[in-house]
Amino acid sequence: QVQLVESGGGLVQAGGSLRLSCAASGGSFSSYVMAWFRQAPGKEREFVARITRSGEGTSYADSVKGRFTISRDNAKNTVYLQMNSLKPEDTAVYYCAAKTYASSTYSYWGQGTQVTVSS
Repeated sequence: QVQLVESGGGLVQAGGSLRLSCAASGGSFSSYVMAWFRQAPGKEREFVARITRSGEGTSYADSVKGRFTISRDNAKNTVYLQMNSLKPEDTAVYYCAAKTYASSTYSYWGQGTQVTVSS
């Protein structure tokens, strides 16, 4: 079973950048597909980005494509989300999640980190 801890959130002005990190422990990190989700106040949680176990494959929500980059370092058991050109609508709690390759759902979640983008 893997434990996930996010960090790197904060307050930033529109147009700025932040890098989120998610440190994993207690499992075989390289065996998990990793993803970032976010939940804004009053809205449902939504998918942001996903990265394959090797890190060679990524996918993004249309709303962040071209602005956000997901990456991972399997030696450090960490997944990252580089967020550039931030917009006020990116304001949300960002969650890191993990699933095995065979699973259709993300079974492991972090506690979330707040990102606030001011206009």
